[in-house]
Amino acid sequence: MIVPDPKAVRTLLTRFASLKIAQAEQERPETARELEDVTYTLCVLMGTSDVREAVDAADQLLAAAVRGPAIPGPKRGTDEESGLYVAV
Repeated sequence: MIVPDPKAVRTLLTRFASLKIAQAEQERPETARELEDVTYTLCVLMGTSDVREAVDAADQLLAAAVRGPAIPGPKRGTDEESGLYVAV
């Protein structure tokens, strides 16, 4: 399975949230169309047919991207003895 780019997913989620807020504040046909397009794109990108599932999957993808891959030994950017993050 192809994993979507986290930056693209973050951009889509941000746009989705902004459009939902804009549409809630003032319904406009242009905003509704753009929201529909972004919703469709987010669902396709995340491999779902429901926007709630797409948002959940996107959240999980972004959380995993923050954690990074599981690498044996000390975490990158950490003190080897304590495992705590160090300023670089």
